[in-house]
Amino acid sequence: MAVAQDPRNTDGIGVETDGPIPGFGFNPPDAPVSGFETMELAALRRRVSDGSLEQVHRVDFHTLTLITEGSGVHTVDFVTHRCRPGTLLWVRPGQVQRFGPAGTMNGTHLLFTPAFPPRFTGAEQLLTDWYGPVCRQLGTSREYATLSTLLAQLTAEYTRPADSVSGEILRLLLAAALLQIYRLPHSHADSGSSGGEVYARFRSQLERSYATTRRAEDYAHQLGYTVKTLTRACLAATGQPVKQVIDARVALEAQRLLAHTDVPVSVIARRLGFSEPTNFGKFFFRLTGTTPGDFRGEHRDHTVRGALR
Repeated sequence: MAVAQDPRNTDGIGVETDGPIPGFGFNPPDAPVSGFETMELAALRRRVSDGSLEQVHRVDFHTLTLITEGSGVHTVDFVTHRCRPGTLLWVRPGQVQRFGPAGTMNGTHLLFTPAFPPRFTGAEQLLTDWYGPVCRQLGTSREYATLSTLLAQLTAEYTRPADSVSGEILRLLLAAALLQIYRLPHSHADSGSSGGEVYARFRSQLERSYATTRRAEDYAHQLGYTVKTLTRACLAATGQPVKQVIDARVALEAQRLLAHTDVPVSVIARRLGFSEPTNFGKFFFRLTGTTPGDFRGEHRDHTVRGALR
């Protein structure tokens, strides 16, 4: 994990992490395999001790953290999550995050690129669910024991002598961990699995194209579906039609850039595909109920607000 590289995505997923929000690229020192690393949160804090973890940044890889001791907070996309033993955090490529102050919280921290896990049904749906839940509290001791055992096995394999670490075993163990997460109880509101393959393909395409088109017809053409098919998939997954899902993704990126950068509103408008800043302003007000300028003023101190949970 390298600091502030403004990395360009090379995994073919379309997440833009080379913008004005600082980024962390995947570059672990002396990794025995490519695309995967595991460590304790405390070790990450020691490695990145310049305070940059506590600053707003993006990552171009997945991070999966199981809190095992202590408590603290972690903020992702305007929501600050309270963490305690049994909290599971999943931050996906392109999301904006910052760590809370260093304290008592510790846990197992996995980092892996989108290309690392094997591809099959359950794990595939999790990896393409860009808006899946960031934070879960494992509800039973069995859930915690099962997942912590798998993460311990991943750590044991990863920390073997470098010439004996098996990338294949790590991939299979990671897939097993992802499938255990996939079977955890979830609500309709925080999972897109009910949208099936159509929804998964659409969300992946949306990440590639949200800055260039907001037309549902364009996504339907790119994917070979009808707009009605995309709408059915989005309604099944989120309860919202496809156009609302598209607009919400654009609005989220606008919020990220307004809150966490000093890029002029006119530049943000162009970056997100608006020909005129006034059109962007109307769009932003319709989606958020406030103007870009007022939203930026509210978040000028870069303190990510939102419901503590």
